[in-house]
Amino acid sequence: MTMTMGDGWRMTSGATAIAGGVEFSVWAPNANRVQVQVVDDECIRTLEMEREPAGRFRIIDSGSRAGSRYGFRLDGASPLPDPYSRFQPDGVHGLSEVIDPAAYRWSDVGWTGMANDNLIIYELHIGAMTEAGTFQGVIEQLDELKDLGINLIELMPVAQCPGNRNWGYDGVDLFAPSHCYGRPDEFRRLIDEAHQREIGVILDVVYNHLGPEGNYLPAYADAYFTDRHTTPWGDGINWDGSESGPVRQFAIDNACYWVTEFHIDGLRIDATHALIDDSPVHIVQELTERAREAASPRSIVVIAEDGRHEITRARPLGRGGEGLDGIWADDFHHEIRVMLTNARENYYGAYSGTTTAIANTIRTGFEQDFEADGHPVGTVVSPDDPASSFVFCIQNHDQVGNRPFGDRLHHEINLDRYLVASTILLFSPETPLLFMGQEFAASSPFLYFTDHPEALGRLVTEGRRNEFAGFRAFHDDRMRTTIPDPQAQSTFLRSKLDLNDRTVNAGVLKLYKTLISMRRNDPVLRSNDRARTSAHAITAEVVLVHRWANDEHRLLIANFGSAIDLSLAGNGWNLDEAELTLTTSDRDFFGTPGIPSLHRSEDGAKIRMPGRAAAIWSFRT
Repeated sequence: MTMTMGDGWRMTSGATAIAGGVEFSVWAPNANRVQVQVVDDECIRTLEMEREPAGRFRIIDSGSRAGSRYGFRLDGASPLPDPYSRFQPDGVHGLSEVIDPAAYRWSDVGWTGMANDNLIIYELHIGAMTEAGTFQGVIEQLDELKDLGINLIELMPVAQCPGNRNWGYDGVDLFAPSHCYGRPDEFRRLIDEAHQREIGVILDVVYNHLGPEGNYLPAYADAYFTDRHTTPWGDGINWDGSESGPVRQFAIDNACYWVTEFHIDGLRIDATHALIDDSPVHIVQELTERAREAASPRSIVVIAEDGRHEITRARPLGRGGEGLDGIWADDFHHEIRVMLTNARENYYGAYSGTTTAIANTIRTGFEQDFEADGHPVGTVVSPDDPASSFVFCIQNHDQVGNRPFGDRLHHEINLDRYLVASTILLFSPETPLLFMGQEFAASSPFLYFTDHPEALGRLVTEGRRNEFAGFRAFHDDRMRTTIPDPQAQSTFLRSKLDLNDRTVNAGVLKLYKTLISMRRNDPVLRSNDRARTSAHAITAEVVLVHRWANDEHRLLIANFGSAIDLSLAGNGWNLDEAELTLTTSDRDFFGTPGIPSLHRSEDGAKIRMPGRAAAIWSFRT
């Protein structure tokens, strides 16, 4: 059957299973002649494709079927993988496989998608989440994630990369789920099973560059890339120059493909600041609009990573934005990490790590005083920008994996202070993101790992170690050799979660479950409302966060330092009947012993806080 997805969306290229055969189509303006070579049961057939206007070639072959292997031969050269390949069973250099997406029978009838409201995001890497490192392995963890309380999984990129292990940002076959994780229908089943548990799934996608090995796009069309724009990875992708139409369509089709053929609930778009586009409508905006149309009537969530404090990406079109739902707001992470670890090198040097800065970031989403080279960065946050527009974390793949030894926050500090930071994250109105394993203080690091051919691999290893030459600890060449080799299989294996840590650190896991349950069910905390949130530095080691809805109030006192008595006089709160709802110093959470107490004196209400503890009170006015 002809695959027409969404409300009129149809794949513009690739191999499409139709009644009586397969339609092959490819954009290859570099070639004068294109053939498709089809392999079935060791029988090889080479078919001449019909040239169409604008460099497109097409043929319908009644002898091909789902499961056929194929490649495109440009001007008689060896067959190349299809740029729109739905599966690469033998990796980035092998033949593509015809996949019929209609063959999978979905069970998520009635699933309406995800809205950007009261989300708790869980970021994971398919290969490192479980010992199996497969789609099936993650399926087997869905009940645990359901029990944790998260409602949205964010998958690091799954598009086919070189070798057998990779973070996913070296993808070159952007439509093909990696064969290392399983077949496309196994990926569909993962999403289907998540939906049965009322968990959405969004996918990290990379449109700012392709990986260094297996990128055959330039063989098909020089117009895929342009030297008019440069990125950290080389020439930019041609979003706005001559023949950019099919290039833009390539990314748009990819986004629409994931939300239709795989029922993906949205996208996290990598490094949108590196998508350089001078068109009247930026590719990020157009891609988002088209993906929403394709997914309709299901709703999807689109989040950007953008290094410029550019909140306009996450504003509606009517407010001059690009219509996305949210943006990774790393300032919160940076301020927390600087406070807890005294990190000062690299980009951390721009952050003060004070309780004042942490409180400012909770109130505004970004640290508004941040500047680069003496100039303000990004757009000033407006009261109309909801808290849900800002994705907060205390760990993510970048902030853990881009450290020399992949150490997580709780590897650097004592557990008591880690529980305080975790409580602030899940109490704040912004959208929280957890990185796999942080909910049980995972013992494993998350290291940078790759699997490139030997010559390229040596360059990757050298480049990775040289990245840290500016750090005091690694000025010495010998010390840099102690940084784990990304190419070593052991580096990847060390990065896999030890799921037994759930039992070892059961108290940490219990705290996360309790906080997430409060966030999802409490009438105050389940609202992403910055307008009904205040945050203040009480001392150099104590942050107060107050949230309210109607006459219901929730008060968080987060103490990173020693035991202290705090006066709450002058706030106008009636705390006579305030109830201690949660404290991290509860022994069940592995906290420091000592129960916070609230009492009144002639000078007004006071709270006695144990050291390195957080506490939440509930009261009414």
